[in-house]
Amino acid sequence: MALCNLKGSENMSKKLYFGGDIITMDDKKPYVQSMLIENDKIIAVGDYNDLSQNADEKINLNGKTVIPAFIDAHSHFSSYAISLLQPSASNCKSFDDILNVIDSYIKQNNIEKDKWITVKDFDPNELKEKRYPDCNILDKFENPILLEHKSGHTGVFNSAALKKLNIDINTPVPEGGKIEQKNGKLTGYIEENALITYMQKMPMPTMEEIEEAYLKAQERYASYGITTAQEGMIMDAMDGMFELLCNKKLLKIDLIGYLDLRNCDKTLNMFSEHINKYREHFKIGGYKVFLDGSPQAKTAWLTKPYKNSDYCGYPTLTDDMLYKHIKRAINENKQILAHCNGDAAAEQYLTVFENLNCKKDIRPVMIHAQMLRADQLPRLKKVGMIPSFFIAHVYHWGDTHIKNLGIERASQISCANSALKNNILFTFHQDSPVIEPNMLETIWCAVNRKTKAGIVLGENQKISVIEALKAVTINAAYQYFEEGIKGSIEVGKQADFIILNENPIKVNPDKIKDILVLETIKNGEIIYKKSI
Repeated sequence: MALCNLKGSENMSKKLYFGGDIITMDDKKPYVQSMLIENDKIIAVGDYNDLSQNADEKINLNGKTVIPAFIDAHSHFSSYAISLLQPSASNCKSFDDILNVIDSYIKQNNIEKDKWITVKDFDPNELKEKRYPDCNILDKFENPILLEHKSGHTGVFNSAALKKLNIDINTPVPEGGKIEQKNGKLTGYIEENALITYMQKMPMPTMEEIEEAYLKAQERYASYGITTAQEGMIMDAMDGMFELLCNKKLLKIDLIGYLDLRNCDKTLNMFSEHINKYREHFKIGGYKVFLDGSPQAKTAWLTKPYKNSDYCGYPTLTDDMLYKHIKRAINENKQILAHCNGDAAAEQYLTVFENLNCKKDIRPVMIHAQMLRADQLPRLKKVGMIPSFFIAHVYHWGDTHIKNLGIERASQISCANSALKNNILFTFHQDSPVIEPNMLETIWCAVNRKTKAGIVLGENQKISVIEALKAVTINAAYQYFEEGIKGSIEVGKQADFIILNENPIKVNPDKIKDILVLETIKNGEIIYKKSI
């Protein structure tokens, strides 16, 4: 794969794409025979004979398919970039495997003993031990180490890391978090706000490493057909990273950032010219809050306990704190995104938002909405709230959800079809780096709803391919207030589109995940082309 350099467009010719399926996402005209672009815009769609005489260059698709470029409704672009510098535990089946991954990483990269190591993609459900290791297991190494759960909500520090962070048995626990102790000793296990707090104190990679990582991350996103991505949680400590992106003009895709309401005033001042306006492909879209954890880590906040327990998870913000955050967003006419996995978190978000009686069109978003209930959907509709479903959970953790929640509740996670029946616009995302930003896999998940074990999880929540495509194109554009410029193949919109080797609407639904992104075009220029 290769991320092509964008060139100046002053002398670009009119390009006509024809000879394949061109899917528009426009209900009035789902397919067009050809598409004419000039510079960075689509200037005409229609019959080949009508448009061909105006074309300077004709591009025959030879049976391939064009669709609007994918729009990432929620991810953490910088975290994904940094994750590319980290060793992965994704293939580990035991504690010994994890130790071998760390050992190999240290030797292959000549890592010095005082350098921090974060191991990504850890999931205890994939290990024979079926649990988190205690810190003493990771104490085989002198390096400070964080073994981070794949969800990003929990992790284990070894003793060297705990010492570096000044964490001991008397350390106050940040509200909405947990630092585990057993028999008067720390286990190294930390979750939610406590984990976020201490991860912010860990040293960052060098700017040279970050620059290289950003370029690789951008290439990955483009390879999956994404031309608009999200930075889902910006804190003041990340300012230098965004200065790097903008000053060096590294971005070729659009990046929309959302600020952590607990810690964002410095960033707002520094990037004031980027608020709701792209500069060097980066803009500030609004604010973000966390209301609970993750269901696979059993930290999502539920109204009914997890299976075989009396434990319901817990909130990360009080109602009063959430009220102040949402009120600030409304007063400043800024969009707000709230991380809500459990139905109790969804209820908190809905209730507080309803109490504020917002009359502005700020398009609030409920991120993940895993356990959103059918009875809550009409209330989302009434206040104009957009659920953005992490629907690939069905495949990646569906079997775990059955174990943790029971089949009845698990089968209704990411209730896309129920939202559709309530005429609620929704979007899909991958929450990268939790999983790869693979949009075609996400579409496959929404259409088939199969777990890794092959169980169909929620037959009644399956949706059509076209509705799944809309969730990552025109619906996502609407979520960003960009439906007038992105998300469909229509005259006047940006020439952001992708070329696929097959039509996802026409292939066997089980083969959607195998479709290849051959080219990604941003503002009329190829930024990714698959090597053959």
